[in-house]
Amino acid sequence: MTDTTDSNTTPSEPVAIDRLSTGIEGLDSILHGGLIPERSYLLRGEPGTGKTILGLHYLTTGTTADETSLFINLEETTADIKQNAASLGFDLEDIHFLDLSPKSDFFAGDQGYDIFESSEVERDPMVEEIADRVSELQPDRVFVDPISQLRYLSTDEYQFRKQALSFMRLLSEQGATVLFTTQATEDAPDDDLQFMSDGTIELGYASTGRSINVPKFRGSETESGDHGMAITDRGLEVYPELTPGEYDQEFVAESISSGVPEVDELLNGGIARGTVTVMSGPTGVGKTTTGTQFMKEAAGRGEHSVMYLFEESESTFMQRSEAVNIPVAKMRERGTLTVEEVEPLQVSPQEFAQKVRHQVEQEGADIVMIDGIAGYKLGLQGGEDELVTHLHAVNRYLKNMGVTVILIDEVANITGEFQATNVGISYLADNIVFFRHLEIRGEMRKVIGVLKMRTSEFERTLREFEITEHGITVGEPLTQLRGILSGTPEWTDERK
Repeated sequence: MTDTTDSNTTPSEPVAIDRLSTGIEGLDSILHGGLIPERSYLLRGEPGTGKTILGLHYLTTGTTADETSLFINLEETTADIKQNAASLGFDLEDIHFLDLSPKSDFFAGDQGYDIFESSEVERDPMVEEIADRVSELQPDRVFVDPISQLRYLSTDEYQFRKQALSFMRLLSEQGATVLFTTQATEDAPDDDLQFMSDGTIELGYASTGRSINVPKFRGSETESGDHGMAITDRGLEVYPELTPGEYDQEFVAESISSGVPEVDELLNGGIARGTVTVMSGPTGVGKTTTGTQFMKEAAGRGEHSVMYLFEESESTFMQRSEAVNIPVAKMRERGTLTVEEVEPLQVSPQEFAQKVRHQVEQEGADIVMIDGIAGYKLGLQGGEDELVTHLHAVNRYLKNMGVTVILIDEVANITGEFQATNVGISYLADNIVFFRHLEIRGEMRKVIGVLKMRTSEFERTLREFEITEHGITVGEPLTQLRGILSGTPEWTDERK
């Protein structure tokens, strides 16, 4: 056989496909730009998962772009739809409706069918009405809610599949892009509609809260996995699963000073930009204050820092910081510090990741601090292992973007057996700075030390650590003490 391949021919570039926005930025991102025009897409999900709201986003986005949008409502009345939409801020003034929902006079007027099946009486007039309206409007976007109502107007499953397929073909031939919902039950599953559609968007619930995923999408790749979703007073918001490897940004590899010379000496000049630092220790030892001190110094350089509070109220943090000479109020006024208190169990890991991305990509954050890891696990929805995985993804993303990360990790032991970090956290850290309470001659004291630095050498001594109204004070290395990590140190020279 003759080889007709031209050795000088290069592979052609992929053809760009036009897209229609769904009206939801996060969903468009998952779909790599939106829906492919003149195709039909199935919205699946239990009642209350947001299918109709998604349809409203889709239709109103079309009218904003001077497209013709048609809502074919087979169950809920137009009046109810408009009332519910208004509560979410949707303006349906320019949307066309074809209301085929059951009317109350069907029962009041005794219009039941004694001789003929309802499918024999209603099917043809309904199909004819849909065809006439579509031909009249020639809509760009159509939302059918729910198409499974047609099942009850068909004599059998074969007739329903035939009718549904011809219905969708009619719409696509008119140049429309169609979203349609189903009401799947155990007795009437929607497997047949899944096969007929060009794509399937599933709305539901995962361990982390409301979720959305796209198991099928002909003609294009999508972002796989269960993505986060929320129903708000503005409609649907979608938070794509964070994939760290897709993000990268060049940055200058340099040390970030704390502004406290002795702390910088321990760290061989400071924390390397674009690394993750875990500050660990028991309650009240100064972890958050030390992390905030790095942000204070960054503010002097004109950099922007972000703090997420999972374990402390914003007002308490502000008061405590001001009391130790860290002017967080002025930092916020000048735009060098953002403080956000995260409400427990109100945010999914995907939504939190979206918040972080906004601060990095839109606000130019240079330092991100999470206070603290235990609060993150308790405050976000999801199982512990899953949350650690999400935390790892956020940290990888931040490192790729050149952002310096500070994680506050509280350990249980006040004194006694030394514990560097909580189980399952230390592997996230490029650097570990630890703090300890200790008792010397009946007095409670504090020490600071560095356990790990991946990017440089560091001072391997412990220093006394104190927080005063003037700020952080760190002493000389405690070379005359032994047993510090046990919490009950002894002087090596009794004269000391």
